[in-house]
Amino acid sequence: MSDTAVNSQIETDRKTVLSVRDISVVYEVDQPVEAVKHASFDLGAGEVLGLAGESGCGKTTLAYAINRLHKPPARISSGRVVFTDRQDGDIDLLGLGDEDMRAFRWSKLSMVFQGAMNALNPVISIRAQLEDVLTTHRPGLSRADRRRRAGDALERVGVDSTRLNSFPHEFSGGMRQRVMIAMAMILEPQVMIMDEPTTALDVVVQRDILREILRLRDELGFAVIFITHDLPLLLEVSDRIAVMLQGEIVELERADRLYSHAAHPYTRKLLGSFPSLSGSRGAFIRTGIDETEEEH
Repeated sequence: MSDTAVNSQIETDRKTVLSVRDISVVYEVDQPVEAVKHASFDLGAGEVLGLAGESGCGKTTLAYAINRLHKPPARISSGRVVFTDRQDGDIDLLGLGDEDMRAFRWSKLSMVFQGAMNALNPVISIRAQLEDVLTTHRPGLSRADRRRRAGDALERVGVDSTRLNSFPHEFSGGMRQRVMIAMAMILEPQVMIMDEPTTALDVVVQRDILREILRLRDELGFAVIFITHDLPLLLEVSDRIAVMLQGEIVELERADRLYSHAAHPYTRKLLGSFPSLSGSRGAFIRTGIDETEEEH
């Protein structure tokens, strides 16, 4: 984190469930690119941590590093990721073997990927795709139990369980997004990473899905890392927000304080880039950016 960042809030006041320390990711191409630079944060139990920044700033790369989903030429060059499990205590995710990490994903830490509503297999029923997660991670469940849990997962995200035998093309974009969220939470993980979960959805559907996510967080107690370039959206749903710029977390602060007392110039410019709902036409929310700074 840079010296200009607010670092007083890097520690959450909740019990820490995920601790990310000094993570860097390098793409080993002709000219190596450091896409994430020494990122650090803690995620508290039941917390919604927003991760904001423009496209290409490293948000998704950081999420993939936490999940160890990178493939060459990407490489984690430094850092540590520690998950605090309710039963097993601290687990060093970067030190787990490949098989152990595969078992860990979805069970303890799940992810809703960017473009998730297009991630479903078009020729396999929703039931089969949900039950596949249960078959892999809960092999002892009976067929009836798998079907019941798949139906319950759909109901939790507001989709009728009678739609289990439907195929993805029979769902709207918003409903497919809900199915992906159901898949990510079917094993009741402690942490969910959501990478642009409402992208390409209209505003009404977007708000409905956000309400569902927050309701499920309250019901099941999981923590959320919510990734988006939409800072106003994060101000609505997040407890704290981390702002990324060129691979670095340049500011990490409570959402309410970030809105009123943003410290980093880039954060202030992000806040000043969306229009006010009141005031004269063309007016923007003022967050300490003077006219000279805005011109440049």
